[in-house]
Amino acid sequence: MLSRIFIQNFALIDTLEITLNKGLQVITGETGAGKSIILGALRLILGERADAKSIQNSETKSIVEAEFAINDNLQFFFEENDLDFEHQTVIRREILPNGKSRAFVNDVPVTLDLLKMLSKKLIDIHSQFETSNLFDEEYQFQIIDGLSKNKILILKYQTEFSEYKKVLKELDNFKNQLEESNKESDYKNFLLEELQNINLDDLDLEELQNQVKKQENAEAITDNLSQIFAKLDAEEIGVLDSMTEIKGKLGKVADLSHEFTLLNQRLQENFIEFKDIIFELQDAAEKMETSPEMLLTLNQTLNTVNALLLKHGVHGIPELIEIRDQLLNEQSGFADLENLIIELEKKKKDSEIRLAKMAADLSANRKKHIPDFTNKIESLLKQLGLEKAKIMAELKDGINYNSFGKESIQILFQANSGFPLKPIQSAISGGERSRVMLSIKKLIAENAELPTLILDEIDTGVSGKVAEEMGNVMKEMSTNMQLIVITHLAQVAAKGNNNYKVIKEDISGRTRSNIIPLSEEEKLQEIAQLLSGSKITDAAISQAQELMK
Repeated sequence: MLSRIFIQNFALIDTLEITLNKGLQVITGETGAGKSIILGALRLILGERADAKSIQNSETKSIVEAEFAINDNLQFFFEENDLDFEHQTVIRREILPNGKSRAFVNDVPVTLDLLKMLSKKLIDIHSQFETSNLFDEEYQFQIIDGLSKNKILILKYQTEFSEYKKVLKELDNFKNQLEESNKESDYKNFLLEELQNINLDDLDLEELQNQVKKQENAEAITDNLSQIFAKLDAEEIGVLDSMTEIKGKLGKVADLSHEFTLLNQRLQENFIEFKDIIFELQDAAEKMETSPEMLLTLNQTLNTVNALLLKHGVHGIPELIEIRDQLLNEQSGFADLENLIIELEKKKKDSEIRLAKMAADLSANRKKHIPDFTNKIESLLKQLGLEKAKIMAELKDGINYNSFGKESIQILFQANSGFPLKPIQSAISGGERSRVMLSIKKLIAENAELPTLILDEIDTGVSGKVAEEMGNVMKEMSTNMQLIVITHLAQVAAKGNNNYKVIKEDISGRTRSNIIPLSEEEKLQEIAQLLSGSKITDAAISQAQELMK
């Protein structure tokens, strides 16, 4: 229940604070007095977008506060969203001079999305210009589902449907990926095959190039080695024999003088190294072979590697290995993708089985209670002067699942007998809208847990007996909820448990809007004024007293 409203620095309002009670709360006031301003401020509590133009004094912030008396059934929502639960919960919006706004629940900052979620559980504001809601399929489903007590089932269904849509989206995404992958797979398989046909892991490009060069110059290498051996082993002047002789003579000199010992050691060491070089050259020469077949194979391998380096725009074998491994991973990724699609197809099928069961239960409940909808609304319409009006809800099976099952809904209406029922958006006239909407709102109020409903001039366009009956309907509605009504009708104002008046005042040369509670005497005067205009007559007073009985 909305128990207090506080507004500061908003449009024509300097400071306004009003306490509200249970039952039927009626707000009256002349056109332009500021009723719409108060509603505009309250809509900020619902999470609507703030406008810096609404700030009266641009040097300070604008504040709108609404205090709600709430019961324990909302505690779970507060805990789930990390909010402090209080039985007297305060929602506050602040509009800063720079146009930015902030929202708080019990002084805890919240997002507008969270504020909208909470406020929907606390209050509903219906304006005379919002009859179009009735034409919306979602709203029509909500009417029938409320009457059918489908609240828990529709929540379970919509949770499942949300997951189902995620599966469909993922499935579509993976299928598109697989389709794109398949388009590239032939070429990528060709690239992979090329890279796998050569043993990159055991290949050293530098060594390969050296082997090719060695084979290409094998004859020159062999010829030069032969000449070296000839010089080493030549009779009388062979290098090896000469060095052996020199080594022996220097050894004798070292024996004669220790001054030559170090030089002798160095020569001995170098002689050993020289002999090792000769032996290794001999070994290399023996192993050296000229093979055109080997040269052809090496050249083919080198040409293949160079072609791959050029094709892939890289400079070394490690980079080719990386590309090969990436292609291998993509191949396994294709298989993973196919497995994911298979799993998602199974999830989709399982979800459809669950959805089908819940959708069937929802539909059965709706069909069972549609006659109740028809009877209750037609009874209310008859009470409100539409004695010949007919209304019904029509369900049609659909092909695909939607947010409300596997069917569509259409409310059909006809105000006069002898004419076929038509979709309500094309059958309802301006004079009938307020009465139909009030009947719908009453039905919703009976089957919802919404604690507060605000009706803004829903009674526009009616008078006399119909106006009195609308007041009776509102009075009855207020026994189960707090109903706040903004009206120009005396018949409605007379039914109020508490009455308030929005007034305009000139303060220090500036116009200000305010709202004041009315005493019983002030209520009587206000009703009389609604009946007779600015000049209150005795007849108006008498009629007002009659209405208030």
